[in-house]
Amino acid sequence: MSNFFISTAYAQTAGGGGGGMSSIMSFLPFVGVFAIMYFLLIRPQQQRQKQLRNELKALRRGDRIVTAGGIVGVVQKSREDTNEVEVEIAPNVRVIVLRDTITTVLTSTAKPANDAAKS
Repeated sequence: MSNFFISTAYAQTAGGGGGGMSSIMSFLPFVGVFAIMYFLLIRPQQQRQKQLRNELKALRRGDRIVTAGGIVGVVQKSREDTNEVEVEIAPNVRVIVLRDTITTVLTSTAKPANDAAKS
């Protein structure tokens, strides 16, 4: 009668064979999520940063830019040694901005490398 109120506990055998494969399979979804995150988020951002770095190196007079503060202007002078760029933001209004604060190059006067073969 006492067995009626107490449930029977069944013992499970201690870890044996087959545990290695199941641990690899449980880790596989994390690898898959990381791969998806890399190809959808990380890699495109790295490519965009590389493209912006190349555009900033090729910055010349006449290029239209946008700064981190949202100011749109035209490059008047680019100073390589001090990492500064002189930008005209209105007629006869020029400011000096750091090259690192430029977020976008709207139009570029630099010729593409493959354009030289056409001329």
